Amino acid sequence: MFDAEELAAIRENKERWAAETLDPVLDRFGERRESFTTDTEGREVARLYTPDDLADGERAYEETLGFPGEEPYTRGVYPTMYRGRLWTMRQYAGMGTAEETNERYRYLVDQGSTGLSMAFDLPTQMGYDSDAGMAAGEVGKSGVAIDSIRDMETVFEGIPLDEVSTSMTINAPASVLLAMYVAVGDRQGVPRAELRGTIQNDVLKEYIARKTYIYPPEPSMRLVTDTFEFCGTEVPNFNSISISGYHIREAGSTAAQEIAFTLGNGIEYVEAAIDAGLAVDEFAPRLSFFFASYNNVFEEVAKFRAARRMWAKIMAERFGAEDPKSKQLKFHTQTAGSTLTAQQIENNVVRVAYQGLAAVLGGTQSLHTNGKDEALSLPTEESVRTALRTQQILAHESGAADTIDPLAGSYYVESLTDDLEAEAFELLGEIDDRGGMGQAVESGWVQRQIQEVAYERQHEIEAGERVVVGVNEYQVEEEPEIDVEEVTDAEQERQRERLATVREERDDEAVADALAALRETAASDDNLLPAIVDAVKAEATTGEICDAMREVFGEHRAEVAV
Repeated sequence: MFDAEELAAIRENKERWAAETLDPVLDRFGERRESFTTDTEGREVARLYTPDDLADGERAYEETLGFPGEEPYTRGVYPTMYRGRLWTMRQYAGMGTAEETNERYRYLVDQGSTGLSMAFDLPTQMGYDSDAGMAAGEVGKSGVAIDSIRDMETVFEGIPLDEVSTSMTINAPASVLLAMYVAVGDRQGVPRAELRGTIQNDVLKEYIARKTYIYPPEPSMRLVTDTFEFCGTEVPNFNSISISGYHIREAGSTAAQEIAFTLGNGIEYVEAAIDAGLAVDEFAPRLSFFFASYNNVFEEVAKFRAARRMWAKIMAERFGAEDPKSKQLKFHTQTAGSTLTAQQIENNVVRVAYQGLAAVLGGTQSLHTNGKDEALSLPTEESVRTALRTQQILAHESGAADTIDPLAGSYYVESLTDDLEAEAFELLGEIDDRGGMGQAVESGWVQRQIQEVAYERQHEIEAGERVVVGVNEYQVEEEPEIDVEEVTDAEQERQRERLATVREERDDEAVADALAALRETAASDDNLLPAIVDAVKAEATTGEICDAMREVFGEHRAEVAV
């Protein structure tokens, strides 16, 4: 962007400025602290950035930035971005019973939400029914309990599936919940090609960060690629995976690690799909990603821009993708749950607003903004409304959506983008040296990288070296009482009773036949999704379907270091 003579002149003039203008002020007044660093990265932030701070000041604009909707997609995946259509405002919801979740969804749609996002309780995430021993005390606690197709029908009662886009945050049993959604669409009479949304289906990050896995890695990856194939033929407008950096970041990673480990998982999924016989341009356009947005606005914007540029390079150079859509990194963003504090929860509204701003300035395709009270419980209706209004103010009042990539050309942001890209590619190189993401995870290397950073950052907070407003600085002695959402024992019992009714009323012979067919399919090389859909329609439960596959695949048991 600048030739060598221009850069030399800028460098020389910066030295003059430092000597003549800066140093006298520093000698007299100093600065607030000795050093400044980015959020989780801990990267030193320079006092001033110029074109000389870019990774290669002489690189061509078209090579590093280009134009929106064209490679390398640094500036966005669509030519008009938010001037054409705003991001999807997809509030994460799911609580207690299916009836309660349906009520919350209807409320969100009435308040202007443009997408629905399902949170599932822990038993559902682990493939257990609400009456299983492992589910005791957890039914409906972290999201909605979905035991059968009847629950899924209730969640979407009065919500035509051809008029909404639905994201489902589910991984190990993703194929089962997708099958339920498809079956509900069939019952509503909605053509499968008109179903829109995203299934998270990112099991690799479960082994890294969240631990809600069911099966060993190999059959888990088979379920992922079977879902790719099924979506490509049956539900072509449904994203077959949302490759998640969010949970990696929430576990404590740096921004560069979030990029590298997320794209590393993406590479692993692409390789698995190709090994399963799928052509890259047949499935890659339906891949999507999911990132966190943290407090340092500039670092987060740079992270999103670097990730887009990297994915375009990876898909073109590593996999020979030719379809432009295969090279476009499209992503959902959620504001950072781990930054929310129980102390002075009103401060969380401000945190969420800045995090949402970073996601929008970084070019996200959809956004969830957290409720202020999520550090304590499921969000109340009031806090959900405030979170949604935060997005609407961003869209209509802030000006952030009026021009594309508004921070482009900032020497600081471009320097951060270059630095994060270089660091993330270095990490990907080390992952390749270790045999790929699968082996890097299996050996525990990835987990250790994240744990080391998380420990360091927590130590800095406890030592007062990193300020968290309201926690280790600017505390107040008394906190006001607030309303919190709670799932009662009575509500959990009602869900178990609902499940018992399903088992009493369904055709047991049809269920047994469907589960037998599923076990047979699992033992073969055939795609599992049609058999899962048949089992769902026969009213087999989530736990029964997952158990049928457990019988064939076994269960994953993490090794405990001694």
